[in-house]
Amino acid sequence: MLPVAIDVMSGDHEPREYLAGAVRALRADPELRTQLVGDPQLISAALAGLPEPVRSRATVVGASQVVSMQDKPREAIRHKKQSSMRVAVDLVEAGTACACVSAGNTGALTAIAHFVLGTLPGVERAAIISAIPAAHGHTHMLDLGANTKATPEQLRQFAAMGAIIARDVYGVANPRIGLLNIGEEDMKGHELVQAAQALLARSGLNYVGFVEGDDIFSGDVDVVVTDGFTGNVALKTMEGVAGLIADRMRQEFRASWLDRLAGAVAAPALRRAAAGLDPRRYNGACMVGLDGIVVKSHGRADGVAFARAIGTAALAVRHALTTHIAQAMHAQGSTT
Repeated sequence: MLPVAIDVMSGDHEPREYLAGAVRALRADPELRTQLVGDPQLISAALAGLPEPVRSRATVVGASQVVSMQDKPREAIRHKKQSSMRVAVDLVEAGTACACVSAGNTGALTAIAHFVLGTLPGVERAAIISAIPAAHGHTHMLDLGANTKATPEQLRQFAAMGAIIARDVYGVANPRIGLLNIGEEDMKGHELVQAAQALLARSGLNYVGFVEGDDIFSGDVDVVVTDGFTGNVALKTMEGVAGLIADRMRQEFRASWLDRLAGAVAAPALRRAAAGLDPRRYNGACMVGLDGIVVKSHGRADGVAFARAIGTAALAVRHALTTHIAQAMHAQGSTT
């Protein structure tokens, strides 16, 4: 496997957090090789104390600029061609890296990836997809922020790509696809989702109809499709609710000595539940539909979560995700 290009400069944290994640990923995966893109001095210092078998699988690629969270996508493309984000994507385009991972500005990463890599034939816009914890394991949801608006045809394409990932990467035999709406009834929703529903109903996919927000977690569907605006709001709401519940439980189990005792008794079960719902386990969202693999990490990801995003990129490479999507979209185009 070619190296994974990792932008270690972009995001809400200091570069050392992303470097720690890269090191963690290298230790966890003995076949992984990386190109760490950013300030050479910072990167070299982070690698200096590592054992040779780990250090030898990480190379340093210098980049003189950083895309900030405030940079507009167009400005990032025009004026930050030497940024760590752009250099990492360029390495994928040049064929010297098999994938790119960044925790930086989502709009800028989406724009740069589209500009440099382009989309696969039959794909109008790439979408961000990630796994969401659910009753049956997890649900795949897209788009989570790459496109604030989406046409009915683009939603159909998102559904097709989501089904490919659920089937070919995660082994779901015949993925059930739902279209996110304000109700399950056929008459609910605005004109755009109604038109998308009509396209999906005759797409040949295993489309089960409209789904509501609670269906994301129910286990009744494997793929949930929506536009990036709605998807991103839903994702951030999930994260906020999870944090609220965790904080409230900690407060309650510290309220009195009896509550602390109850918390000690329940601790093993609580730890297991927390581990299964830990958002760090699900960090790393693929931008599907690009002519290359790009993974978006949460900007506030710590080292554990960032390592997970790198693992997601490696998994996508090992399952030849781009090739599977290209073949499936070509096959669909041939039959329409």
